[in-house]
Amino acid sequence: SQTGSIRTKLVLLLFLLLSLILLLFFLLDPDQTLAAIEKLSARLSALSDLYVVSTFRLPVKLGGVLLGLYSKQDNRKYLEVAVMGKINKVLVRFVRADGKLHTINLQNANLADGRTHSIILRLGGLHRDNMNAELYVDCRLADSSHGLPPLVPLPREAEMVEIRHGQKTYARLQGAVESLRLALGGSVAKAGSLTDCPFQGDSSAYSPVSGELNSILGDQTKALIGQLIIFNQILGELRQDIREQVRQDIREKVRQDIREQVRQDIREQMRHRTGFHEPRSRCSPNPCYKGVSCMDSLQYPGYTCGPCPPGTTGNGTHCQDIDECELQPCFSTGACVNTVGGFSCQPCPPGLWGAPLAGTGLDYAKTHKQDCVDIDECVDLPDACVSNSVCINTVGSYKCGSCKPGFLGNQTSGCFPRKSCAALTFNPCDTNAHCTMERNGEVACRCNVGWAGNGNTCGVDTDIDGYPDRSLPCMDNDKHCKQDNCVFTPNSGQEDADNDGIGDQCDEDADGDGIKNVEDNCRLVPNKDQQNSDSDSFGDACDNCPTVPNSDQKDTDNNGQGDACDQDIDGDGIPNVLDNCPKVPNPMQTDRDRDGVGDACDSCPELSNPMQTDIDNDLVGDVCDTNQDTDGDGHQDSRDNCPDIPNSSQLDSDNDGLGDDCDHDDDNDGILDDYDNCRLIVNPNQKDSDVNGVGDVCENDFDNDAVMDLIDVCPESAEVTLTDFRAYQTVILDPEGDAQIDPNWVVLNQVALLILPEKFGVYSQKSLVDLEGTFHVNTVTDDDYAGFIFGYQDSSSFYVVMWKQTEQAYWQSLPFRATAQPALQLKAVKSRTGPGEFLRNALWHTGDTPGEVKLLWKDPRNIGWKDKTSYRWLLSHRPQVGYIRVKLFEGMDMVADSGVVIDTTMRGGRLGVFCFSQENIIWSNLRYRCNDTVPQDFQSHRKQVLMHIHV
Repeated sequence: SQTGSIRTKLVLLLFLLLSLILLLFFLLDPDQTLAAIEKLSARLSALSDLYVVSTFRLPVKLGGVLLGLYSKQDNRKYLEVAVMGKINKVLVRFVRADGKLHTINLQNANLADGRTHSIILRLGGLHRDNMNAELYVDCRLADSSHGLPPLVPLPREAEMVEIRHGQKTYARLQGAVESLRLALGGSVAKAGSLTDCPFQGDSSAYSPVSGELNSILGDQTKALIGQLIIFNQILGELRQDIREQVRQDIREKVRQDIREQVRQDIREQMRHRTGFHEPRSRCSPNPCYKGVSCMDSLQYPGYTCGPCPPGTTGNGTHCQDIDECELQPCFSTGACVNTVGGFSCQPCPPGLWGAPLAGTGLDYAKTHKQDCVDIDECVDLPDACVSNSVCINTVGSYKCGSCKPGFLGNQTSGCFPRKSCAALTFNPCDTNAHCTMERNGEVACRCNVGWAGNGNTCGVDTDIDGYPDRSLPCMDNDKHCKQDNCVFTPNSGQEDADNDGIGDQCDEDADGDGIKNVEDNCRLVPNKDQQNSDSDSFGDACDNCPTVPNSDQKDTDNNGQGDACDQDIDGDGIPNVLDNCPKVPNPMQTDRDRDGVGDACDSCPELSNPMQTDIDNDLVGDVCDTNQDTDGDGHQDSRDNCPDIPNSSQLDSDNDGLGDDCDHDDDNDGILDDYDNCRLIVNPNQKDSDVNGVGDVCENDFDNDAVMDLIDVCPESAEVTLTDFRAYQTVILDPEGDAQIDPNWVVLNQVALLILPEKFGVYSQKSLVDLEGTFHVNTVTDDDYAGFIFGYQDSSSFYVVMWKQTEQAYWQSLPFRATAQPALQLKAVKSRTGPGEFLRNALWHTGDTPGEVKLLWKDPRNIGWKDKTSYRWLLSHRPQVGYIRVKLFEGMDMVADSGVVIDTTMRGGRLGVFCFSQENIIWSNLRYRCNDTVPQDFQSHRKQVLMHIHV
């Protein structure tokens, strides 16, 4: 109808009037950034669309964070847009309404090629339950994602939120941002006009003078002119429609007046003819609204109409329908249906339940609201998830998690009972052993600390090196049942150079050449002539460079020829003088930054740094070391494959650029990890012949590293198979001071023997670990510090467990006096100054040193270590929750226990051993095992802390 057409155009006109007020902010202007935060805090929940429009240039395969909205309190990501140049993706991260972080991967973003590109990121449907995202690259739709969860509302206090963008150093976008704008509301066409993208619907894009306008007018003015053109067109149509409607109304009024005048003339003629005066009723015909009663009245206009019908409003003569939906009586806005005289609500959304609602009138709509409550599918649906698994109810839905404790499997194959030591009817373990469960569900036995053997049979192990003092009658001939060839000195490798039955560590003449070790220049190789052609301390018989002095005897390629005299140190076929990585094999000699240092050994492969300086010893060169580490796992954000989730191992099983800890499909086989029975190996068919919840392809080797899970120290990481401490990095704590001399490392059986002070060795990256080892001070002439390192991120950030024999003040009182106590100590090092005299004295001191070291725990017994005595330490570290616990054993007796210590200063890092001015330390039987299971005492500790706070 004509009236309906007018109403439709009025609504469209109102929409255009509102959309003319384009809220556009130039985020490279600090003042406009503050204004944008205020508008977003006030209007985000009411917006329909939000646009991020930017023009920038990125170097090849680089990227970073383009724009982000963060909480100033806890660095929470309300919204973040990042460009992943290496994998051609744009990642959009935001906090969902349920408080969890959600990530959108938008593909086909070929942006990091050194050329200038423009992008438009549209987030649509912000006020609806399902949001969508569209990415336009250089005016073309690159990718989109639909059915996304809604954003969490921003805090009302705008000062609680800040915007960071790629122009700021801490946002780390590795390129040049030419423009960055944020538009609230509007359309894709309007957003496209900001980057000269001629989308349909943007009339200004087809104007013959658009080129001149672009050079004269600003972005906001161009958008306003485009809307004014459309506004004028609709306004003209509206005038014409109104004129037509007025003509029709006048014609209808004239007809009604003529009819009424004819009726009156007929009545008047009848009255004159009969002489009878009939009283005239103004209610015939009924002038009131249909269904409304009419009563004659002496007052003008001669009648009175009753009230309008329920659900309508007016004076009785004219009644209009009331739109009860404006009061939002239904659960969701779009679920209300207005009808003539009333309204009704559509059924509750899936996953929610509520009674139907329908009614009439404003009063009813005000006092009655449709109530939709969440359905707990985990209770109401018995088969929502597979039996013996975790079911998690969410608002409007649910999700299935992992198997319950005591069960193995997943949501695809089911969850089956796990064998347990408690369920055994017969205990196969020795009385001095304990029962453990392997990954495959089999029972294993392990001798207790101070005992050694195969677990089924255990004997006393005085030096705690894993070998018993006497041979044991083991059925399987396990090597750990053989008698220790050095009963009182730990030597987990049982090395015996002269095969005389006495281990090298306790044999006064280890090579049997008749020359005592203290005088022998080849203590493990017989050489009675003691010939030594060069000036180092190694005889020709054992010197890998007999004519060239090389005290370290380093042999990088293990070819028997020391580095000092090897023309090709790394054995890659390229002579040292021509090799851009002389000590790292790289036959391709790739050098992307052309700084003369090959990528294989370059600490900044994409930025020139020929000197390779690395002041904090974190293996990242100073020129590219930003020290921006959001998740605190020791990897700066630009190199972190999970920048928001601690994962110091950086494991990426499918090499897709996303670490396993933040990748929902680790093996990229199309099956999400929660449902994949082989999470790290591609197996789309999920074949599981024995139906035990573990796929056939990973049955006994979960990470496919060719090492059986039974002996694999990290069964869920193909990069780590066996405990190996041979590859180490030496870190000097006081590079300037001259109070100490450098140490000498001797590696035997993949374990380190350290002689002399003030450094520590750092080994490969581990995060969720159980670390244990034996240390033994093999001298009676020194009384200083020995211990071990974990959570090492750089030379200023690590945890250390250290132990001194006696109380002593450090002999150099500058820069401050430091006093050491004879007690086992756990310290968190977060040094502002780094290696030097301040950190040296802070480590020596038993206590807190602000800005350098924090003492987390100290053994209250204040007892030092004993000479020539073996001690066993056990460390459990779960950086994801900050759990730390250290236990120390002397023989089979536990002599110290830190209890549960919670600290999140370092969220993972590398492992190492430590000494400070102490000589002749033996570290033996070092073992670590990856373990992400949070110990049970963590929960009980948390409960105690919460109860204490509550009281």
